[in-house]
Amino acid sequence: MKNSFIYLTLISFFSLLTIQAQHRSLAVDTLVVTNHKTTIKGQSISYRAETGTQPVWNEKGQPIASLFYTYYRRTNVNNDNERPLIFSFNGGPGSASVWMHVAYTGPRILNIYDEGSPVQPYGFKENPYSILDVADIVFINPVNTGYSRMLEVEGKMPDREQFFGINADIKYLAEWMTTFVSRKQRWEAPKYLIGESYGGTRVMGLSLALQNQQWMYLNGVIMVSPADYKTLRTGGPVGSSLNLPYFTAAAWYHKQLPAALQNKDLLEILPEAEDFAIDELIPAMAKGGFMPSKDKGAIAEKMAYYSGIDASVLLQHNLDLPTRYFWKELLRHEGKTIGRLDSRYLGIDKRETGDAPDYSAELTSWLHSFTPAINHYIRKELKFKTDIKYNMFGPVRPWNNENDNTRDNLRQAMAQNPYLHVMTQSGYYDGATTYFAAKYSQWQMDPSGKLKDRFSFKGYRSGHMMYLRRADLEKANEDIREFLKRSNPNGEAAKYYSR
Repeated sequence: MKNSFIYLTLISFFSLLTIQAQHRSLAVDTLVVTNHKTTIKGQSISYRAETGTQPVWNEKGQPIASLFYTYYRRTNVNNDNERPLIFSFNGGPGSASVWMHVAYTGPRILNIYDEGSPVQPYGFKENPYSILDVADIVFINPVNTGYSRMLEVEGKMPDREQFFGINADIKYLAEWMTTFVSRKQRWEAPKYLIGESYGGTRVMGLSLALQNQQWMYLNGVIMVSPADYKTLRTGGPVGSSLNLPYFTAAAWYHKQLPAALQNKDLLEILPEAEDFAIDELIPAMAKGGFMPSKDKGAIAEKMAYYSGIDASVLLQHNLDLPTRYFWKELLRHEGKTIGRLDSRYLGIDKRETGDAPDYSAELTSWLHSFTPAINHYIRKELKFKTDIKYNMFGPVRPWNNENDNTRDNLRQAMAQNPYLHVMTQSGYYDGATTYFAAKYSQWQMDPSGKLKDRFSFKGYRSGHMMYLRRADLEKANEDIREFLKRSNPNGEAAKYYSR
């Protein structure tokens, strides 16, 4: 009887262990440190990778979420506290930091074709253009992206409203970053933000929140293919007209423009398309149905000249051609669609008819190459192991878009802080957050023009993730290096000088 009792006890014990082993959870506050070497621009670079989780606390000091991050810090360098520290975010909202982490600025990049398409075997390699030679980088995954998750508090999950909205997102991330800087002893460092896509909205808002709520002042903000929703949701004559130069770029790439344009270089024809959009198309569309038919036809013909879309199609849309229709229409005669985020990519639909592509050719390609690479990289090289799923895109909906003042927040942060510089990087073939909309956003950010000397814009012959094209990976990283130099005050006081 006694032996039976012991046997049953052991069975129960091991059963409990099995149940516990099957329960997936992420350590709330943990760290894995690994040491590495790489070669950047021909120079040997030693660095430490710190991979782990750091909590988000509520007002009672209870952890309500934990954010997964990777922090790269160069080690074979003197005065490392003076090195710039760059906080890197992707967008979505709901996207992990994977994209820029293993394809742009980090020390390792995924194996892909030189123009961005997936290749096998999947994996990663050295990034010879990484900015780790001149700056330390922390890649941050907001709640429900990557391995970041909400945590139970007193037996229940916290309110989603604390995380999933423009202003909520900015508030908790600013607090988290302050804790990070204190833990890593980096208050002395010049600090920068880089945000891609929705990350552009995020870093615009963070610039002021860090200053006014956390008393952390920045040297620079870099926006990669930024999603400024003040522009994207404008619609009407302005919003629609801003798409036209992108139409020109995509049509030129696919050789769908008239010979007079097609035989020129892209950068020769884009200023023409921009001038037409601002000087003629906006005023024409503003007249709507009261524009004389003759004038409307003339505008349609000129719009067709710059877009590769037949004038009759443009007239059917009252000159207001949706981008989704453009992705379907441009190569309809070839039985192909073009990508949304990068219009160099081609897709094949079930039917040639329709108003929009069946799928995003570029995004499926990227998920194909990035997902195996990041999962392999984190476990193999960074030695961080968990059974939690890495969310390339996580559940963050509904997302509260109310009270979006992020564009003006960045302007206010720049006005308050004479050190703060801003650079925008955009791909000409991005049909979601177009390069010309990004330019327009800069124009509107500072209507006085008093801050324009601290703004810069860089364009690339690729799409939303311009760094996936090998030539632009090199150029874009070099542009960041120059931006870091330009935003270094070199001992000059943070003040405005009278003339």
